Amino acid sequence: MGYSSTLFGQMLRFLPRDGFQEKVKAEEADRYTKHFTAWNQLVVNLYAQATGKKSLRDIEIGLKMHQPTWAHLGLVNAVRSTIAHANARREWRLYAGMFYLLLGRCRDLTPQRKFRFKAPLRALDATLIEVCLSVFPWAKFRRKKGALKLHTLLDIRGTIPEFLVVTDGKHHDGRVARETRWPISSDSILVMDKAYLDFEWLYGLNEQRIWFVLRAKDNQDYRVIGQHEGARGKGVLGDEIIEMVGLLTRKKYPAPLRLVTYYDEEENRVYQFLTNNWSLAASTIARIYQARWEIECFFKWIKQNLKIKTFLGTSINAVMTQIWTAMIYYLLLAYIKYQTSFRQSLLCLTRILRETLFFRVDIIDVLKSSLVRVKKLRDACAVPVLF
Repeated sequence: MGYSSTLFGQMLRFLPRDGFQEKVKAEEADRYTKHFTAWNQLVVNLYAQATGKKSLRDIEIGLKMHQPTWAHLGLVNAVRSTIAHANARREWRLYAGMFYLLLGRCRDLTPQRKFRFKAPLRALDATLIEVCLSVFPWAKFRRKKGALKLHTLLDIRGTIPEFLVVTDGKHHDGRVARETRWPISSDSILVMDKAYLDFEWLYGLNEQRIWFVLRAKDNQDYRVIGQHEGARGKGVLGDEIIEMVGLLTRKKYPAPLRLVTYYDEEENRVYQFLTNNWSLAASTIARIYQARWEIECFFKWIKQNLKIKTFLGTSINAVMTQIWTAMIYYLLLAYIKYQTSFRQSLLCLTRILRETLFFRVDIIDVLKSSLVRVKKLRDACAVPVLF
């Protein structure tokens, strides 16, 4: 055994610490700080995400049980009052910055799902995170309900979130889409649901040569002006060229659109898709919309496996810090999975790391070991408890 660093310490080495420290220095985030630095705060919050801690007391006691390993983590103390103060006061945008620094590393590493086209494929959607209105009065959603909304731009090929916006629950998806500068390059394909059917915004995407695919509304007022002559494929009932009829709608989107009608055998249901892409087959347009399910799976996964539904603090800053730390941990898991060629699921990786976080062994040995071997490693790496 005798490995110098715990698995947790090895995980932290994957983070771009130098870039993070530059941001801390620029923002003077460690000014007047004696012990609990911005890096220490990130380490503690990542520990809470990795182990699924539900309270500040859980975090404090859990870390004290591993106090002999603090040296390589850079920790000096982890008192719950100090953690709570830092989460409430230290600017959450530091951790949003760390997320995008780590994202830069993940993009080149994650494997890409193969489609018949080479264009980047992204999904845009949002999910509600319900909170108690009496505890989080700033997150008002309805008269007696509170909620946050996590707006996400997901790279479908690599299942990696590329851009995040957190708002209160009252912000409509279409409004956030209009007001946000999404990092989408030309010739990318953007897939969305009906909530993003804003013709003025869609025409802006069209002018930027960003292809979109989304569901058409049942009461859409349009006129058929021709038939698209491209390849159709199985399940395609229609492939038409249309223009909007309403004066206001026509003004917002003066160009023609393509309307694909598709029959889904599995659901025994007919769908209609609007797109400004004229080169792909109609069946490919339908499959692109089906790929939008990846973002729904992403939302389900983070809600079930990350701490973003219950919060350690009640202030806006504390909540935002926890959400961004959770997303950093998601990227860190994805980075470790692909960097180490771990063949099992991300959920399996999460569970393994949770149980072996303070082992003093090489992370590769753990991820490539059988469950029996991992149990032996755990027994051999037992450390004394100090309070």
